[in-house]
Amino acid sequence: MKVILIFFIFTAFLFSNEKQKASTFTQLKKDFFQTHIDKINDEETEDSLKQIVTSDFNLYPYKKNYFLPLSYDTKKRDDREQFETVFQLSVEKPFAYNIFGLDESLSFAYTQKSFWQTSAKSAPFRETNYQPEVFMVFSSNYLDEKLKAFKISLLHESNGRMGQSSRSWNRMYIETYIQYSNLFFIPRLWYRIPEKNGDDDNPNIYNYLGYGDITFLYPYKQYTVEVKIRNNLKLSSKNKGMFQVDWTFPLEKLHIPSKSFGFIRIFSGYAESLIDYDKKINSISFGIALSR
Repeated sequence: MKVILIFFIFTAFLFSNEKQKASTFTQLKKDFFQTHIDKINDEETEDSLKQIVTSDFNLYPYKKNYFLPLSYDTKKRDDREQFETVFQLSVEKPFAYNIFGLDESLSFAYTQKSFWQTSAKSAPFRETNYQPEVFMVFSSNYLDEKLKAFKISLLHESNGRMGQSSRSWNRMYIETYIQYSNLFFIPRLWYRIPEKNGDDDNPNIYNYLGYGDITFLYPYKQYTVEVKIRNNLKLSSKNKGMFQVDWTFPLEKLHIPSKSFGFIRIFSGYAESLIDYDKKINSISFGIALSR
């Protein structure tokens, strides 16, 4: 009941008025600045004030931003309820463009994914994973026409805990974007930056997450299907992997703004969260994608 109540409160707050579309809301703030804020004689001060009032800091969605109030783990576990709420916030801040004359961009991104036990008595946050990232994206106009871009990134991921519950690792990865009509093929390979044995919270994480993953993205009209696959490539009883399917679909018939979408996720495998990197999870989640 608590999960359902949170879902309806969130939906009503976010979508009760069509004016809350991001573009319209930004324009409202710009109009407010023009009509209500007194002019400042100094141009640089005026620009700073406008940036503050309009919140125009050139922040963009990075990974999916979503709210999944109904997430169900098919297995009963002693340390959690089977129903919980999962949400993710992810933003990107571009810093520089065309430094090397290759149409490349340099950006910083931050992603935070939280698992909220809304069906438990005190509704605690079970786990939160933090991912600050610095990356450079190169367009590939000068390479194969199917290869659209590739990315080189330095990524930290941790759960912000201490002691035996601490999980963290640092990676460098390269990711490529390959297009065949409206099917996108996105392979990614990573290298874990070594840590001292005494400082390593999860020395066997390669056994569960392997050395990369592959994503298939298929947009069709206002729908998208995204499949992500990961495997440690061990051809034995120690084989571990992950399979995830995301489906987004329009919600226009519910009078919800067109830039938000229904979102269903099916997950099976390891590392749904860092604290569970060595536990197999089978889950299904329902909610709303605010960006895709």
